Amino acid sequence: MNWTAIWVTFKLASLTSLALLVLGLPIAYWLAYSRRRWKFLVESVVALPLVLPPTVLGFYILVAIGPHSPVGRLYTDIVGEPLPFSFQGLLLASILYSLPFAVQPFASAFGQVDRKLIEASWTLGLSRFKTFFKLIVPLSLAGLVTGVVLSFAHTLGEFGVVLMVGGNIEGVTRTISIDIYDEVQALNYAQASKTAAFLLVISYLVLLLVYAVNRNMWTAWPRK
Repeated sequence: MNWTAIWVTFKLASLTSLALLVLGLPIAYWLAYSRRRWKFLVESVVALPLVLPPTVLGFYILVAIGPHSPVGRLYTDIVGEPLPFSFQGLLLASILYSLPFAVQPFASAFGQVDRKLIEASWTLGLSRFKTFFKLIVPLSLAGLVTGVVLSFAHTLGEFGVVLMVGGNIEGVTRTISIDIYDEVQALNYAQASKTAAFLLVISYLVLLLVYAVNRNMWTAWPRK
């Protein structure tokens, strides 16, 4: 197996999950508790990667971070290297592509927290910030774990966005899915089978973790 591609994939998935945990929490909090009438517009944008073809999303990301875009020019001026076909560009694309897999479980978990408990916390003098971390987050832990694990698993199998934005650079942007595709193109089915089986086992273990965590959480705090 191509252990370099495996390392790149797991590094990408880990950083994507961590970034989505940081970025997804405030977005999910706003979606769960905001009463704005136009909230559905934001919800639709967040969920767009679920229905948008990966190649289309990858193309627009590539244009947005390309050398002719303001973001691309600014990044090149600061770093000295272009953002497309780099690990940093691939990470940005992965964060956008996996956004709904983190935000939706987060928001769903926040929405299930009893509003009376939140209001009681405010009545006792706790700020919204302390209420969030001392009350909402602990009661939403199962949903948070689910969102992080799902975004990690989703990143493991990325193909279209990876190919469009990252290309196929060994040790930089070549991931497991790209490696499997190349092995099949080269008619090296034995090697492709080994790598695919490895990815299948990892994906299954990730799903087992999601279901186990949710089951244990709701056993400790059963729903009414």
